[in-house]
Amino acid sequence: MRRLNGIAVRARGVVLAYGSFVAIRSSTFEIPFGKLTAVIGPNGSGKSTLLAAIAGLIEPASGEVEVAVPQHRISFVMQSTKIPDSLPVSVGEVVAMGRYASRGALGRLTAADRRAVADAMERLGITDLARRHIGKLSGGQRQRALVAQGLAQDHDILLLDEPLTGIDLNTAEAIDEVIHHEIEEGCAVVMTTHDLTEAAVAGHVILVSGQVLASGPPEEVLTAENLREAYGPHLLHPGEDRIFLDDPAHFPVQE
Repeated sequence: MRRLNGIAVRARGVVLAYGSFVAIRSSTFEIPFGKLTAVIGPNGSGKSTLLAAIAGLIEPASGEVEVAVPQHRISFVMQSTKIPDSLPVSVGEVVAMGRYASRGALGRLTAADRRAVADAMERLGITDLARRHIGKLSGGQRQRALVAQGLAQDHDILLLDEPLTGIDLNTAEAIDEVIHHEIEEGCAVVMTTHDLTEAAVAGHVILVSGQVLASGPPEEVLTAENLREAYGPHLLHPGEDRIFLDDPAHFPVQE
């Protein structure tokens, strides 16, 4: 495995587009192993597109994204994952799908695969839901199942698209515990978020607004100047000891 001197992802002048629509203009950034990298920016800023490019789901229009591990070692928990309620699939089966990256969808699960699935469910506190129909879960339970699916996959990079949005406190705490354990194991964890507080406590931050505006430690990235450029001046309110955003999920508001 190429560790790129402790760097999981290195992008140089990367441009990401869907046909003629450019989602991310020329951007350069790095993502380290052993840290939580928070990708923050307003709606439509390109956060999810950035994760998709790291996962190898989008080819750059120009520039390059160099990843230190093969694609099957990247686990991507997408925010938009849709599992039809009518699909006759249990929580255990959904989590087991995380083994497809190495086993294949038609491959029979080995004892090691089953242990990985059981461990992932235990870490998210959903072992007792293994036989439950996925359509019968609450929003928080479903999010736990999807994160467990990501953990069940053998990985060195874990991509989480807004994993803490719209869930209950217990689920948020369970996912937060998982994130910290992954970091301690040396994994690169990349999480998109709208929450400035979540980004401020990350080990590394990427600020996005149609382009990577800044990348590095939170105290260097989350400055009033950078946030003003990303969100527009009307949403930004510097306080005595911190900066507030009226609506961090909002599209940028210009003067």
